[in-house]
Amino acid sequence: MNRMKGLIALVACCMATIAASAQVRLNMGDNSPMRKLQIAELAISNLYVDSVDEGRLVEDAIRGMIEQLDPHSSYSTPKEVRAMNEPLQGSFEGIGVQFNIVEDTLLVIQPVGGGPSERAGIQAGDRIVTVNDTAIAGVKMSREEIMRRLRGPKGTKVKLGVIRRDIRGKLEFIVKRDKIPVKSIDASYIIRPGIGYIRIGNFGATTYDEFLQSLIRLSDEGMRDLILDLQENGGGYLQAAVNIANEFLERNALIVYTEGRRTKRTNYYAKGDGMFRNGRVVVLVDGYTASAAEIVTGAIQDQDRGMVVGRRTFGKGLVQRPIDLPDGSMIRLTVAHYYTPSGRCIQKPYVKGEGKDYAMDMVNRLRSGELTNADSIHFDDSLRYYTLREHRVVYGGGGIMPDEFVPLDTLKYTKFHRELSAKSLIINANLRYVDDHRKQLLRQYKTFAAFKQDFEIPQSVVDGIMTEAEKQKIKPKDDEELQRTLPYLRLQLKALVARDLWDMSEYYAIINESSDIVRRGLKLLQDNE
Repeated sequence: MNRMKGLIALVACCMATIAASAQVRLNMGDNSPMRKLQIAELAISNLYVDSVDEGRLVEDAIRGMIEQLDPHSSYSTPKEVRAMNEPLQGSFEGIGVQFNIVEDTLLVIQPVGGGPSERAGIQAGDRIVTVNDTAIAGVKMSREEIMRRLRGPKGTKVKLGVIRRDIRGKLEFIVKRDKIPVKSIDASYIIRPGIGYIRIGNFGATTYDEFLQSLIRLSDEGMRDLILDLQENGGGYLQAAVNIANEFLERNALIVYTEGRRTKRTNYYAKGDGMFRNGRVVVLVDGYTASAAEIVTGAIQDQDRGMVVGRRTFGKGLVQRPIDLPDGSMIRLTVAHYYTPSGRCIQKPYVKGEGKDYAMDMVNRLRSGELTNADSIHFDDSLRYYTLREHRVVYGGGGIMPDEFVPLDTLKYTKFHRELSAKSLIINANLRYVDDHRKQLLRQYKTFAAFKQDFEIPQSVVDGIMTEAEKQKIKPKDDEELQRTLPYLRLQLKALVARDLWDMSEYYAIINESSDIVRRGLKLLQDNE
């Protein structure tokens, strides 16, 4: 009894100290959940038989609470916050190279244009073997550790030891770290005469500016209509999505609205000053198109501004608010739903605290036949809505159903191909080929147009992949599976070579020629000219 009195006194003392230091008044009765939680934490940290990590206890408690909420509320450690924010913030600080690890060595794919490595003289094909005189090649150092050594605050310097083909000995470069842009526009190019193509990877701090630059450049190149590719776009900042949707819509057209239990309704309207209010638009989506990408898709569909092509989107209609914690960790708490202009919430169903079925949704879609047959998708009539201008039927309650459904071609992506990819046999073969033939390829193909028209991946590269696959006991089920694998494998290798010689736009300019969703979008525009 005396011990318990002492514990309660300790709790009261600690609570008083916390309240005084924060200059807040906590409204907690004897039976309040907060008091109960604090007593439990103090009891464990002060009385438990073994030593405990109080920080870990608190983190586990936070995670435990959040796991009982919706699938998109989350807790992130400081390290996880930094990794999560980097693609959205639009930059990081480092040396500025695209690289891959080949045979335990860092191979530079391309230095970032105008970045610190390019300014210092680093070239595509260089192998970085030491960082500040510490070996990073041949020592089985993790990719994360290599990145940690290369990155650092803007203005700091790092010494790189480099092996370059046809140059004897090790070269040394002093690179002054700088801000390195992270692009969210994966590709933008003229896909057919008069038709532009822009693929957005996520919606971050710089996405809108990148999008405007792409629109201007493509318009100068003759773009009249646009394919906006949001496949595999997991979302990002709501405001970035609103800004991009604004480019397509007339003044006062509703883009999206948000509303929650403690969050009053907020409407987002188009300003009427967008650059692309007249050309035709086709939006490409799939099952991984989510969140902010669904906001753009929903606005264009509900306002009858363009056609949506592909497969049903992910179905994330929840808005998270970041709550920064003192140690750099963060809670992302769902505070509202968002609604498309017709009034539909496209959040797919979930049970609070039960995330397993939610996480298995895409597998369940495949098993149900939804990805291959639109008739397998069933919507509740109570979730029926109508677009605002043409009054077409659309549905809420589980993603955005495209206007033009494109089934998944399960024959194109064979199990054999998936195994080759999973074991990195394709990417490694590509890296070795480009490393051996970069100068020759650039001499032979002065322009990407010439490369796209004339280049074919050598049979020796394909044979090398098959030989390595056999060594690793990776085999096609039969000759039919092999023959179904080879055409896409050759196209993928050609696209990867183009990426390494030029950039991602060139990669997509090749790989998109085999995409059923892209081709359906093109057909819609070309058939209705």
